[in-house]
Amino acid sequence: MEGDDFTPEGGKLPEFKLDARQAQGFISFFKRLPQDPRAVRLFDRRDYYTAHGENATFIARTYYHTMSALRQLGSSSDGISSVSVSKAMFETIARNILLERTDCTLELYEGSGSNWRLTKSGTPGNIGSFEDLLFANNDMQDSPVIVALFPVCRESQLYVGLSFLDMTNRKLGLAEFPEDSRFTNVESALVALGCKECLLSEDCEKSIDLNPLRDAISNCNVLLTVKKKADFKSRDLAQDLGRIIRGSVEPVRDLLSQFDYALGPLGALLSYAELLADDTNYGNYTIEKYNLNCYMRLDSAAVRALNISERKTDVNKNFSLFGLMNRTCTVGMGKRLLNRWLKQPLLDVNEINNRLDMVQAFVEDPELRQGLRQQLKRISDIDRLTHALRKKSATLQPVVKLYQSCCRISYIKGILEQYNGQFSTLIRSKFLEPLEEWMAEDRFGRFSSLVETTIDLGQLENGEYRISPLYSSDLGVLKDELSVVENHINNLHVDTASDLDLSVDKQLKLEKGPLGHVFRMSKKEEQKVRKKLTGSYLIIETRKDGVKFTSSKLKKLSDQYQALFAEYTSCQKKVVGDVVRVSGSYSEVFENFAAVLSELDVLQSFADLATSCPVPYVRPDITVSDEGDIVLLGSRHPCLEAQDGVNFIPNDCTLVRGKSWFQIITGPNMGGKSTFIRQVGVNVLMAQVGSFVPCDQASVSVRDCIFARVGAGDCQLHGVSTFMQEMLETASILKGASDKSLIIIDELGRGTSTYDGFGLAWAICEHLMEVTRAPTLFATHFHELTALAHKNDDEHQRVSNIGIANYHVGAHIDPSSRKLTMLYKVEPGACDQSFGIHVAEFANFPEAVVALAKSKAAELEDFSTTPTFSDDSKDEVGSKRKRVFSPDDVTRGAARARLFLEDFAALPVDEMDRSKIVEMVTKMKSDLQKDAADNPWLQQFF
Repeated sequence: MEGDDFTPEGGKLPEFKLDARQAQGFISFFKRLPQDPRAVRLFDRRDYYTAHGENATFIARTYYHTMSALRQLGSSSDGISSVSVSKAMFETIARNILLERTDCTLELYEGSGSNWRLTKSGTPGNIGSFEDLLFANNDMQDSPVIVALFPVCRESQLYVGLSFLDMTNRKLGLAEFPEDSRFTNVESALVALGCKECLLSEDCEKSIDLNPLRDAISNCNVLLTVKKKADFKSRDLAQDLGRIIRGSVEPVRDLLSQFDYALGPLGALLSYAELLADDTNYGNYTIEKYNLNCYMRLDSAAVRALNISERKTDVNKNFSLFGLMNRTCTVGMGKRLLNRWLKQPLLDVNEINNRLDMVQAFVEDPELRQGLRQQLKRISDIDRLTHALRKKSATLQPVVKLYQSCCRISYIKGILEQYNGQFSTLIRSKFLEPLEEWMAEDRFGRFSSLVETTIDLGQLENGEYRISPLYSSDLGVLKDELSVVENHINNLHVDTASDLDLSVDKQLKLEKGPLGHVFRMSKKEEQKVRKKLTGSYLIIETRKDGVKFTSSKLKKLSDQYQALFAEYTSCQKKVVGDVVRVSGSYSEVFENFAAVLSELDVLQSFADLATSCPVPYVRPDITVSDEGDIVLLGSRHPCLEAQDGVNFIPNDCTLVRGKSWFQIITGPNMGGKSTFIRQVGVNVLMAQVGSFVPCDQASVSVRDCIFARVGAGDCQLHGVSTFMQEMLETASILKGASDKSLIIIDELGRGTSTYDGFGLAWAICEHLMEVTRAPTLFATHFHELTALAHKNDDEHQRVSNIGIANYHVGAHIDPSSRKLTMLYKVEPGACDQSFGIHVAEFANFPEAVVALAKSKAAELEDFSTTPTFSDDSKDEVGSKRKRVFSPDDVTRGAARARLFLEDFAALPVDEMDRSKIVEMVTKMKSDLQKDAADNPWLQQFF
């Protein structure tokens, strides 16, 4: 393997250091490895890593972006493609595979020749082996969760047994629920739990179509792992759980007795994560019944439409709701809780108001908020430190950092105690009382005494974690010897500064690091003393921050110090193990501190956001789902108004029962329809999370679900057309939504022909108005749909009392220049014309193209102002199409079309073969065509 290899960034690839014999031994081992198309296997060769075969091609293409990084290992007949990977690139690959991708797993091998063994393996749901690498320099923003599913059909009803595992927080959960054919409940659960990996049995019932389930898992960016049916076993489950669950086994038995289908998935998780093989798990897990109805349900389409989560393509952090709202101060803990809260908005009005009360307290008292922020910034990631204590290789560092973080709690407690506003009782019960309970002498007090007695806290400023020399006479002797050497080193520092005519510390610094004790000076100072320096001293390295050098005396003293420190470390090893083990027994104290502090952090973050925006947010009034309306006066989109150079125009949204509960919104492209309906969804979600909202005034009737059909989405890579994706998302809405949901739909039916699209849009609108009856914002280019609002005025038609209203986004056309100006205001009434050609002019289409478009439009459209439906009180609805139908034709035709769609949706396609389906649909179409003979509105579709 010859030649210099360079990365696209210009860095040189690590050089392979294998002779022919080593290469041959490795190749024979590599070819014996079992095939796993998902596994990316890397081999640790101490100074660098290598990947081989298809993995090498994958890494060259994905991370080096060039095939020239590939080299052949071995002779041409049995050689394998290979690539070398630096330690920095290995970290990049690990982060990408485990934290960003959902199609790979990672394996790390150690060894030599033909003798290699798997030492670490990780998946997006189980990153434990690589945690130290992944989060050494980065916050852990998410707690990866693994879910196991078991779908089963009983008496023609589909049920799903679900179990989840959160290894970061050591939590297990179970749920069972009825499911529809689109697996909408599963998708909502995957979103709410923050699932990264999903286990599924390879042998599910043949009658169940698993394709929609796989689509739901894929939509949520979750890695699907198929396991044998034998792994989904529940035998001895209570006994196994009794070993890892905190507390008595009887409550565990009682909980398991409530489930039929979730026990197999729970057994699969215990086996897959090997929880029983690690004795540090014993007595440290909790288990709960997971209730899907505790939180607002969000599917993957809603998460995308509302821009809830961060994406790599975001231009800046304010592009996503998470990025905008993340004003947290703690390291990691607050971010993870915020991430969870945004995917689990509350349904209980009292719980929402409790959060809003806390946010209001922080908004109204800037001194309280700023004081908390200053202290929370000094809090480490208590969850991760507690997790680190449980590892067998744990050191004193997490013990000390936990001690330092928990010591800040007394300051936080003092700041909260100074608050005497209207919510002081809530602050006391929510935060002060739990903190006082866990700060008690028999809890944190004991841990504090342990640390102060056993650890030499005076050495922390030197970056050393030592057991106190007072703890052992042997350590005391070594400590004295270390002090003597340290004094000699300090004296030498002074002598060297004098010799070089430099001031101590200011110009000549003494540093201790991987190279031992060294002197450092700036490059500027080095130029002044270069002659003496090169004659009497040894330069170690020259960098931007200065020149590091040593002398024979310093080298000798440094070596003595290192030898004594190594002896000290060896002598304290057993004591360190005891201190770490005893500290781990206080994990319940740390977990409770982490829960209180992270909640405090997120709530103050909400308050900081509400007060720091150019236009402050307001507190929303919250009502139960059966009462009240959704009224957002002067509402804004929080992410859009935070972008540089944006002067956001606010709009009112009044979803009022019986008047405007179902709103049809028309207007030109780029006029602001999509932004408006999204901002309503975002405002409702923020309110139910417990945040203030970007409005002048807001009241929200609690919604159990937000359904969104916005934008085409990029589904072609999955073999799904944009129109099919549109129909699948709409099917989820029709099956999953209730009158307590919020529905936002944008441009439905544009992926097919005009008449087909309009027919679908009309039938779906009628279904939502008369069956679902949820508050709905329906943005559309089909101006004919605005006629639905006039059904309210016609006593001969079957009218829903839901309340239907037309709105449009304003646009102005200059009469002389015919130039289009967007007003971005949402106003009552329907839009009376199409602006497509004007928007084309807006986009600088060639004049000839625009002229031809106008000519063709004139041929196809009747620009008369004859109303489609007579309405003496309003002239908002105009007709621009040649075909004008009577109200009776439209109503009867739409009712028949809706009946056709309902019959079509009810076909048991899972139980029919293709020929039977074609036969049934052909007959249904023939019957519809016969009925259309006396209905001009229906005839247009044939």
